[in-house]
Amino acid sequence: MTKPLRLAIAGLGTVGAGILKIVQQHGDLLAARAGRPVEIVAISARSRSKDRGVDLSGYAWEDDAVALARRDDVDVLIEVIGGEDGPAKATVETALKNGKHVVTANKALLAIHGQDIAMLAEENGVALRFEAAVAGGIPIVKALTEGLAANKIKRVMGVMNGTCNYILTVMEHTGADYADVLRDAQELGYAEADPTVDVGGFDAAHKLSLLAATAFGTQVDFGGVKIEGIERISLTDIKDAADMGYRIKLLGVARMNDDGLEQRMQPCLVPATSALGTLEGVSNMVIVEGDHVGQIVLQGPGAGEGPTASAVMGDVMDIARGLNIPTFGRPAKTLTKTQRSTTGADAEYYLRFSLADETGVMAAVSTTLGEHGVSINRMRQYDHEDDMAPVIIVTHKVSRTKLDNALGVIAAMDVSLEKPIAIRIETV
Repeated sequence: MTKPLRLAIAGLGTVGAGILKIVQQHGDLLAARAGRPVEIVAISARSRSKDRGVDLSGYAWEDDAVALARRDDVDVLIEVIGGEDGPAKATVETALKNGKHVVTANKALLAIHGQDIAMLAEENGVALRFEAAVAGGIPIVKALTEGLAANKIKRVMGVMNGTCNYILTVMEHTGADYADVLRDAQELGYAEADPTVDVGGFDAAHKLSLLAATAFGTQVDFGGVKIEGIERISLTDIKDAADMGYRIKLLGVARMNDDGLEQRMQPCLVPATSALGTLEGVSNMVIVEGDHVGQIVLQGPGAGEGPTASAVMGDVMDIARGLNIPTFGRPAKTLTKTQRSTTGADAEYYLRFSLADETGVMAAVSTTLGEHGVSINRMRQYDHEDDMAPVIIVTHKVSRTKLDNALGVIAAMDVSLEKPIAIRIETV
């Protein structure tokens, strides 16, 4: 009989329980597709007595996840503890040093320590896989490292946080403001009690940094991602965007420019009829542009028990079949240290100003923009609100540096009643 692949699971939260269910329900199917049995031999979590809705009686238990990583009867350590340091990092490193393959759903861990951990895996001749860490059930890492391996990647972009997409979608459809929709999202379990990691763009930025390293052959550089969340997006912005044929999405974009790697996670306007523009609810979408394949679109659930556990088990199945691809698609020692782009690609921008209703104010704003090299494409002034005049401007293509310089001057004017809003219009 072919030797089984023996798994250990560190962490029995939603995803860990989902992995147990897949193995228990589809053991015969997994064995048939892998060419060998795939079985769980040991597990670890903080509480042994908690009811997880799945039978744990057939597995060895370790109170300490690091001890789990040292077991002689384990071939693959699945890490779904979470967190960039602490037990998760110690468990993964111990498993790799002990010659065990690792499959992880931990985007924060790899975004911060990805290069070192990938090097450790290669030094010990084992696999480190992370499909579940990026975009849930969407097989985007596999697409980049295998299906698109013959392409030079030009751009990777996408909606990578379902919480933010849900909030923006509901705001648009219901007319509710940001605070109310966020509160509802928390009650529904789509957002955490402290939603900063999601709505601030950090969760999605972790994912973008991993995709960028995989797409462009660079070391993971989370610190190089320019991050802006959705907290300042208002109903006014959403309605104005819709009037112009756009929708607002928290969009991650990575591309290699002449001066280095550009990584951005920020709200953007995208055409309402585009694939990204039609994305609704908690779904994720990733778009990849290759020099030979052109543009491909992958869409699916970005989180949750089933989709994330499915992605974990996809990596496990590759290991069971003997497929050992370098973590980021090429040997870690060959990944180049990231040269960060200082300019970024020029773009059109949507600008919203709240200005004092006084003679000559618009002339002063227009003059300031022009003096800083910002050309106006179109402008719309809405009905006055008391002594405040809301003004919307769409620029021609301009560098963000020039735009920020101009907006800094305008924000300092006495007639500027609120900090200007600037949202990039992304070509899709």
